[in-house]
Amino acid sequence: MNIYTVGQINAYIKNMFSQDYLLHSVIVSGEVSNLKIHSSGHIYFTLKDETGVLSAVMFRGNAVKTGYRIADGDHIEAAGYVNIYEASGRYQLYVSTIRKAGAGAQHEELEKLKQKLAEMGMFDPSYKRPIPKYAFRVGVVTSQTGSVIHDIRQVAMRRNPGVEIVLCPAKVQGEGAAESIIAGINSLASENVDVMIIGRGGGSDEDLSAFNDEDLARCIFDCEVPIISAVGHGDDESITDMVADVHAPTPSAAAELAVFLFEEFVRDVSMRQMTMETLMLKHLETDRTKLRQMALRMDALSPSSKVKMKKMAYQARAERLEALMGKRLDATKHKLLIYVEKYKALSPLEKIGHGFAAVTDADGNRVTDIDSVSKGDRLTLTMRQGTIEATAESIEKR
Repeated sequence: MNIYTVGQINAYIKNMFSQDYLLHSVIVSGEVSNLKIHSSGHIYFTLKDETGVLSAVMFRGNAVKTGYRIADGDHIEAAGYVNIYEASGRYQLYVSTIRKAGAGAQHEELEKLKQKLAEMGMFDPSYKRPIPKYAFRVGVVTSQTGSVIHDIRQVAMRRNPGVEIVLCPAKVQGEGAAESIIAGINSLASENVDVMIIGRGGGSDEDLSAFNDEDLARCIFDCEVPIISAVGHGDDESITDMVADVHAPTPSAAAELAVFLFEEFVRDVSMRQMTMETLMLKHLETDRTKLRQMALRMDALSPSSKVKMKKMAYQARAERLEALMGKRLDATKHKLLIYVEKYKALSPLEKIGHGFAAVTDADGNRVTDIDSVSKGDRLTLTMRQGTIEATAESIEKR
């Protein structure tokens, strides 16, 4: 028979534990006893029930992540793996997370409720209502004596003292808390607030259980007023956070979202005033242009305008006719002058005007031949200035 050292036996047993896949990941339920918290932050304790005990250790890193403050007598569910500590030869549970006993069933129920509400569309972003840019009445559903309302009022006073904070006191934990919050929401909705804040400080899962209520989720979803949820300070969202229109990490952050800055409001009003004045001037100018166009159209359609247009048309035609007549007269006058000059050149008077005379006999017949005149005949000499009566004294033929 072989002889083994203690270390060899412990190493062999440890190897056996390592090869057992069941012990790689287990959740052990039991009552905490012999609790010791080392200065390093490691936690040592024993889990027991009516059948036996199991040593357990939780190292500082896992203890900080879990955030659960364990105490003797607590009934818990510890998740981790089982292995042997070779130095002592004792096997123990190396714990990674701790939760209160029964929390697993509660978590499962909560996940089922979340799935149900998600399938109904209560978490759908398309149903989220926007927070008003300028809310003048902010409703708050929270405890009357807690720090939440104090923080909200402090933020509101700093950002805009003119915003009215309407508090509807409600229970935020324990029996009847969900019903109290629902009543507060309905009460504020009837008071015409612009936005609501549902808030409370941090706490355990049990303290915040009221905010995972199905009736409260339905009330928030059906509310006509936008709702900001600011529940707890943990990383996990409650159903209230998921169904609300906006989830704020803290009540102060919710107040920052709900209460607008007074200075920003003044600047926005000034900009809107300038924009309105510009638009009004533009509209007025457009309307004036339309009125001028309509006035011109009405003037053009009026009887007096039609008479005026006809008169102008007739006047234009008269001027055109007068111009044409003047042109025709000028042309005719020019032609007449040409004819006058031509006939003037042919006129006997024109020739007489140069020292010649027209000779007629006693009967008025023109004398054009010397043979038609006898000595002693009476002749009439017509000159330009008048006539001369003469007697042929002698006749000399060339």
